[in-house]
Amino acid sequence: MSRHRKIGPGQASLHLVPYLAAALVFLAAFTIRPSLLRSQEIVSAPSEEIVVNLAAGRVIIAVVKDAIIIATVENPIEPQTHPPVPVQLNAQQAGVLLGAVDWFSPSSQVQLARLDRELPRLRGQISRNTPVAGMRPAPAPAQPEANSEATDLEIVGQGVFERLNRVAANLHAKVTLPPNEPVVQLLLVGYARDYGPEVWLLSFDLVQEMRKLDYYDTRVKRPVYAQFWPPEKNQLHTLLEFQYPPETNSPTLLDLMKAQDPRIQKICAADPKMKDVNDRFLQGDYKKILAADATPFLRAAIAATTAPNSRQTMAVIGSESAFEWILRPPVEPQSPQQTSPQETEKDQPPDRPSLFGPPS
Repeated sequence: MSRHRKIGPGQASLHLVPYLAAALVFLAAFTIRPSLLRSQEIVSAPSEEIVVNLAAGRVIIAVVKDAIIIATVENPIEPQTHPPVPVQLNAQQAGVLLGAVDWFSPSSQVQLARLDRELPRLRGQISRNTPVAGMRPAPAPAQPEANSEATDLEIVGQGVFERLNRVAANLHAKVTLPPNEPVVQLLLVGYARDYGPEVWLLSFDLVQEMRKLDYYDTRVKRPVYAQFWPPEKNQLHTLLEFQYPPETNSPTLLDLMKAQDPRIQKICAADPKMKDVNDRFLQGDYKKILAADATPFLRAAIAATTAPNSRQTMAVIGSESAFEWILRPPVEPQSPQQTSPQETEKDQPPDRPSLFGPPS
């Protein structure tokens, strides 16, 4: 169902959606740096506990005739799990972060990063590289050049890469992750000018190098880019689904539709339009499905096949209109006051509450 395109020099293709443990706790030799706290007071400690909470769940993407629909369902694997949430990047592009989005120091009450909130501001500086198969310029590790230009895909990927590296540099204890398991993944969904609908998955790997006994330098590798839409010509043009973490092995919505799951069959039996949408997705006839018909089908099918305590979102990007919410993200409970290095950003309200508290 997916296509894995190697678009950067020396980058390998990606296999499905990797996963992380439910919640990561890193014991690190940790010094809060001036670049991290900016105008705040610098505090040093010989050892600091860093808690990393995940955005975990499912992301279902439906490309139809006149829109792209993005639905997310939380997998509440831990009390502090965050639901995957579409984040508007521009009028016709959204991103969904999976994995380690919430980095927090319990002892100092400093939120080191909240990547899903920061995503609209994360823009990296890179140069344009050789186009890939005549489609779009490929990400390049080269230094920025005068009058160079890069695509939105590259700019966002570089921005997340740079931000992750600033946070990961504070980790100096050994971090054990399964082989080939990214610390963060980013889905970029939207319409590319003069090209059409696109779905990309960016994968960020964490690597460490031991400097002395029990002391490591930590960094994040440049992202691996994998394109999932448009699929190859011999592949079905239908629903895409990404699950995180994948060890849950849950059947995708498309799997349930193919298996004629009774819950979905009940929805189809109640409304001929619902059955028509179901059948066209199964046939890969996406150009004959309208967003106005696909939206109620997806909402009903997801609700019928999802645990009631799983938080959900849904957004749509029209082919000729902007990003719009269908089902807004649930409001997260406010937590005890904590300090975020992002509070000093000019585009952040000074009284914005923190939405993440210390682990229970």
